[in-house]
Amino acid sequence: MGKKSVVSIGADIPGAEFDNISLKSRASLLDYDVVIIDPAIYGFYGYRYEDYLGKPCLDDSNSFSLKEHLEHWRREILESIRAWKNVFIMLNQEQEVYIATGTKSYSGTGRNRQTTRHVDLTSNYRIIPGSINVTNSKGSLMVLVGNDNVLATYWSVIGSLSEFRVLLDGEGVKPIVQTKTGKKTVGARIRYKNAEGNLFLLPYVNFELDKYTYENEEDGKIYWTDEAVALGKRFVTSICELDNSVKSTGTLSAKPDWLTQDKYVLPKEEKIVSKLIDLEKKLDALHKKKEQFEQEIVDESLLKRLLFENGKPLEKAIYIALELMGFSVSHYEDPESEFDVVFESEEGRLIGEVEGKDNKSINIDKLRQLEMNIHEDFARDEVENMAKGALFGNAFRLIEPSERGDFFTEKCITAANRSGTALISTVDLFYVAKYLSGKTDKKFAKKCRKSIIGTTGVVMLPEVPITGEGIEVLSEDQKNE
Repeated sequence: MGKKSVVSIGADIPGAEFDNISLKSRASLLDYDVVIIDPAIYGFYGYRYEDYLGKPCLDDSNSFSLKEHLEHWRREILESIRAWKNVFIMLNQEQEVYIATGTKSYSGTGRNRQTTRHVDLTSNYRIIPGSINVTNSKGSLMVLVGNDNVLATYWSVIGSLSEFRVLLDGEGVKPIVQTKTGKKTVGARIRYKNAEGNLFLLPYVNFELDKYTYENEEDGKIYWTDEAVALGKRFVTSICELDNSVKSTGTLSAKPDWLTQDKYVLPKEEKIVSKLIDLEKKLDALHKKKEQFEQEIVDESLLKRLLFENGKPLEKAIYIALELMGFSVSHYEDPESEFDVVFESEEGRLIGEVEGKDNKSINIDKLRQLEMNIHEDFARDEVENMAKGALFGNAFRLIEPSERGDFFTEKCITAANRSGTALISTVDLFYVAKYLSGKTDKKFAKKCRKSIIGTTGVVMLPEVPITGEGIEVLSEDQKNE
């Protein structure tokens, strides 16, 4: 037998010489001989999340992503097991989170209108096909179940390094590791109908202990210790040997190609195949619809670039925002000149420059370029009036907007006041554009245009009209009360 193709999903294993894939991937497990999964879902929480009933409550985007990926891996695990493969899950602690159902309800009108966002409880252990019960618990005193235990060789190497983080129960859960006292199941083997592979639920091996890493003084980066690398390699070798042992005791012959001929098809099998074909057609249509919705989400979320982007992506978002305000927007370029954005309305004509800074305020550098652009524009024969200058700044773009410092330096503000330039925060622009993207409000749009054209220095865009729309979270259980 050649070298096994191994993949770890969500598990960072020291010394790994194989594919390491995030839980946010859509990879197929059928490409691998051995699959190791750590079901921790912290990566789906996002930069900020709220608590609800003592548990994390994810926003709509992360809710959608988590649910979709849990279903993806659930399908992939079952398909792998049906393809006579073994899948190994490291039993990390259960994480229960509230996710959006996609349903909202409304009450009240006008300023008293309330939006209720409906949520439902889910768990990282939804990744396991079927239904098992998981209870968080922690300890290290464990024993194998029975004398002829399939884990015997693995346990002799890895048992002393393992710990339990959950207790298991449920239909089809065959205990293979129990707590030393109380005989609670902390490791199990699950078999599925018409599937020759196995799902192994193994006590956790913690590679994140402080003793397993060190900081390199020269580059400041964190590296695995030699002990951690040796442990990681022993762990993976033991998993592969366990996989070999299980397969050697009950491997079926591969089905010959001629078995698919019509004369060997069973009556009930034919009916089921027909139903499966119909279902696959429906699934194909649903997947196309899903892809359409995903693209629509991408298109509709372009305005979010105002919060974190720079360069051309930021320019594109600014164009959209200005058009929502009622400006006619264009990008001008000829062999001699290039202007980031030219925008005009009945109130006036402006030329803008766009600047994003990772971790600092917007300085005067772009103002020099903007001043040159305005004079180059005015020199063109078809231009009769000098345009007003506007500098769009996305300062501290890598920091959450509410925690950012001043968007423009004092020198930048002084220079803008001297040149008559409008300084516009793209974060302020986002909130205005967000409001205008959801409704038609010509009066408010005109106020926005006037504030930009009529302001020298930092522009204070009009306050977005108050809708009185509060957000309340409601679980599915409460919704049915």
